Amino acid sequence: MDIPDSKQLGSLPKFWDEHRRVLIEIPIRIVVIIVVALILRAVIRRMINRAVRPVRGELPRLLRPFKERLDSSSFLESAGLLSERRSLRAATLGSVLNSAASITIFVIAFLLVLSELQVDLAPFIAGTSIVGVALGFGAQNIVKDFLAGMFMLMEDQYGVGDVIDFEKATGTVEAVGLRSTRLRDVNGTVWYVRNGEVVRVGNKSQGYAQVVLDIPIDAWADVDAASAAMLAVSHELAADEDWSGVFLSEPEVQGVEAMTREETVIRLVAKVRPLEQWRTARELRRRIRDRLEHLDIDSHVPPQSEEPVEPVGEDVPPPPADAGQPNRPPPT
Repeated sequence: MDIPDSKQLGSLPKFWDEHRRVLIEIPIRIVVIIVVALILRAVIRRMINRAVRPVRGELPRLLRPFKERLDSSSFLESAGLLSERRSLRAATLGSVLNSAASITIFVIAFLLVLSELQVDLAPFIAGTSIVGVALGFGAQNIVKDFLAGMFMLMEDQYGVGDVIDFEKATGTVEAVGLRSTRLRDVNGTVWYVRNGEVVRVGNKSQGYAQVVLDIPIDAWADVDAASAAMLAVSHELAADEDWSGVFLSEPEVQGVEAMTREETVIRLVAKVRPLEQWRTARELRRRIRDRLEHLDIDSHVPPQSEEPVEPVGEDVPPPPADAGQPNRPPPT
């Protein structure tokens, strides 16, 4: 067994001094950077998850800085959709914040590790920029969808349970994501709409809804009597115990909306709670139809003239044989 001589033993401190930074300091700094990044990511994720969870059924803390466009949410709450809408919105925003925080923390940690290894970051940053530009051009539709979905969620343009009109698809929202929205129309068809392709959207569930009924009656019917009957029926429905909570204002008859030689159209308008307009309109139509039939308003026909009508056409009797001949005295 070879025993190291005093010269070799004397060179160890010199080797240690020359390589101490590479063997000890740099690995420790890298480990500290990684540990701090993991701890910071865990703390931020915990804070975001706590902000996403609702407290005692209230609005999640994450959504409190953002506007919620639900002035009247009794229907959604009774149907169990309000909590689902808020939870889905908060969970989606929370996932975005978690992903953004994780990416930011890990990118910064990665750059710090490279700097500790004395790697020149200029070529790396330049190459990353080129790759980012290429991905931006190639995946610009995906980026557009995600940005549109993000702003849509923050502004609460629509949510689960809302009835919306996407110009080419109309239905009830079943799921809202960052990239697409799923809704089901009245026929049961499921539509998937990319958020980036939405130019305009009509939400029929925010604030209040308007029931607009155009009731046609016979052109010769009494307009005042029909209007009074329609107004009385709507007020009776608004005073009904089962329907009083639906109406937000007194119904009103706005008058004659259109008229032709065959019919006259009278318009009735009522402001109701969101998502109640279709049910209320069906009930109003049924009651108004029964009332008009009971008053015999809708069965009027144009009155017949009592003067004798001169026959025309084929009904005209043929002229007598001597028609047009001059009167002559009878023969003697």
